[in-house]
Amino acid sequence: MHISVEQIKALREKTSAGVMECKNALQEAEADLERACEILQERGLAKAEKKKDRLASEGRIEAYVHHGSRIGAMVELNCETDFVAKTDEFKALAHDLALQVVATNPRFLSAEDIPEGEDVVPEEACLLEQPFIKDESKRVRQLVAEVIAKTGEKVHVRRFVRFEVGEED
Repeated sequence: MHISVEQIKALREKTSAGVMECKNALQEAEADLERACEILQERGLAKAEKKKDRLASEGRIEAYVHHGSRIGAMVELNCETDFVAKTDEFKALAHDLALQVVATNPRFLSAEDIPEGEDVVPEEACLLEQPFIKDESKRVRQLVAEVIAKTGEKVHVRRFVRFEVGEED
């Protein structure tokens, strides 16, 4: 099956995946753009799983203070090299995570962090399980996996904190 340059370009714009990854996904999906997106997403999650045991000791701390200066958040996002920490994709992820924390006020990083006996809904209480505020068709965990696929490195949300004026600890 022939895949056109326009099809590859459209998929790249939608996913930011590499040219060959887009071409291969389109061939596998028989030129179906939506199915190709799903394939790339699945591959991104597979890449993320392979990299989970790597050491991620570089990264950045992102702070966001909401308009009015009454709510703010800080997020520590780690990766393997300072080179990746300086990329636009990594910086955008860190910023989006800080926005997510301000907007949704998660209590835990992931479902594994919920104490036994705690009665919470992971999709509400866990940052990585929440729907992304800018695109509710994706979970925050998927955003992280997409950056892993793009950068080829382990990317890990280490911790976060949210502050609100007048809020008790």
